[in-house]
Order: sequence, then structure tokens, then C-alpha cells
Amino acid sequence: MAWVIENDVLRASFKELGGELQSLVAKETGIEYLWQGNPEFWGRRSPVLFPFVGRLKDDQYVYRGQTYHVGQHGFARDQVFTAKQESQTRLSFVLKSNEETRKLYPFEFELVLTYELKDSRLKCGYEVRNSGETEMFFSIGGHPAFNVPIDGKGDFDDYFLQFSPRKSRLSLPLAGAYVDNDNKTLGQTNTDILLTRELFKNDALIYETVGPNSYSIKSEETPHSVTVSYDDMPFVGIWSPYPKEAPFVCIEPWCGIADTVQATGQLTDKLGINQLGIGELFTQVYQIEIA
Repeated sequence: MAWVIENDVLRASFKELGGELQSLVAKETGIEYLWQGNPEFWGRRSPVLFPFVGRLKDDQYVYRGQTYHVGQHGFARDQVFTAKQESQTRLSFVLKSNEETRKLYPFEFELVLTYELKDSRLKCGYEVRNSGETEMFFSIGGHPAFNVPIDGKGDFDDYFLQFSPRKSRLSLPLAGAYVDNDNKTLGQTNTDILLTRELFKNDALIYETVGPNSYSIKSEETPHSVTVSYDDMPFVGIWSPYPKEAPFVCIEPWCGIADTVQATGQLTDKLGINQLGIGELFTQVYQIEIA
């Protein structure tokens, strides 16, 4: 079943599988901003990454002496959520720990995804509650993909990434699927970066971030653009599959990150892991704005 919210500017649709955003259309122009999941390039659209972001070393981790096996980006994107239509412009999806999740992840949790439209923005909210009797360790993040070119005007390399604030950010290189945390560099995000296929030759661009940040996909060939922003998330990934000439770019705000090359496999030692006490609630939000 497709779930829809809309206002005077935007129409957004979702599905219960993964609680995933499926479409983001500007009503005046009919422009579809969200990648539509052609499996020739990448079959997903905007998956929610939980309880892990990126890949674990050997697709496994250790907690309290027991080894668990989990694939890239966790399991939430493949779970069926329960939907609740709260208003014409607001919708939520809920996933609770269950027999299937406990085989992969030994924590009791409630994950709530809330989507709300306001003017030309889609607000994407996360709530994670520890409903168990032990501390809980997790990561969570977004993976929205946007059409490039946005409106069919121009080519992929007519577009550029614009960063705000205009300052350099620490860049975390990848060695295969893992973060090489010992070889951080200063990424030149104090200027626009032209979109080219070669930009993603080594997979995603990953940056550490502090405080309010925004990332825009723009072109001089069109007045239309898309921006992802947040107030306080520690990482962002920017990705398009190389060497495929895929007509999309993902801007991915993360509270968590892939294992490092140096990772021990111990969950409690994992880079970027979040910790919740018994009964505690974690909240985070990012926004997608179209022009």
C-alpha cells in the first residue's frame, strides 16, 4: 500500500516496507526529485539505515561474547513497519524488535520514523527508544537518492555540490568497504565541487560534520535544486555508483558509520556508535528541501 502526504507545494509517497520514502514531487512543475529505483543502477530509493550504517567487518560484530551476523546498513530497510496517518501532511512508521530482529541484534527497541511536509521541505525524523533491560548500542542514518539531472535539463557533469557552511571538513577515506580512520584528510568543502563520475571512483565521499550543515545539488542549466540539511549529525556520505553512469546522487546524513579498517569487531568499541540507557529516547531530524 502506498501512503501519501501532501501540501500545496509537495506530494510525498511512502511504503511500509522499510518505512521508505518512494517519491517526492513538486506539484506545480510535476518534477520528481527522488530517484525511482531502477535496479540496473541501484534498486532502492531512500532506505533507512538501522541499526548499522555501512558495512561491518566480515558482516559481523561481537556483543557480550556472542557473534552476530548482519549485512550492510542493517535490517530495518527490509522490515515491514506499521504506518499511522497523523494528518494530511504528517505520517509515521513504527518498527518494534521482534523474533526476527533478535536473531541479528539482541536489543529490545522501538524505532519511529516521522515524515512531515512544511512548505517546500520534507522533515525526516528518527526516534529510537530502548525498551529493554540493558544498555543499547546502535547507529541510524538516511540514504535518499536524488535524480541528476533534476528535471532532465543538462547532463550529470553540469551539476555541482554546494556546501554550507563554506568551510573545510575532515574527509574519511574508504579502504574497500571500511573507513580508514588513520588517514583522514582535510576535504576542500569550502568551495563547490563539480559532479563527475570519477568523484566516486573510491566509493562514497564521507565527511565528519559538526553543528548545522546543508548540502545542495545545483546546476546553472536549471533553477531547480535539492538540499539536504540537519542541525547536528556527526557524518554525511555522498555517493553515486562508479563506474556505472547512474543518473542520481545520494546525500546521506548519518549518526554512525561503517567499521574502520582497524575495528576490533566489539560492538561497544565501534566508531560512531550511539548508546542508550534503559528507557531512554534518541531523536534526530534531517530535512529535504526542493527548489
